[in-house]
Amino acid sequence: MPIHAHDLESMIREGIPDAQVSVEDLAGDGDHYAVYVVSKEFEGKNRVQQHQMVYQALQGKMGGELHALAVQTSTPKS
Repeated sequence: MPIHAHDLESMIREGIPDAQVSVEDLAGDGDHYAVYVVSKEFEGKNRVQQHQMVYQALQGKMGGELHALAVQTSTPKS
């Protein structure tokens, strides 16, 4: 069963409350997305740790309902 972009965005925002999230449906099929996440919580963390935070926010949906996800993370620009 596909996952909706707004549900994906909501899960990330719940897991990373200050996040600015942008979701792009790459194939129009509801299970191939790109997400762009900006959060102060990423400060001091390396890229792998930042991506792990995003995957953790997805509550186990990756590999099941969500087949493919491209993740880009960053901290807010000051």
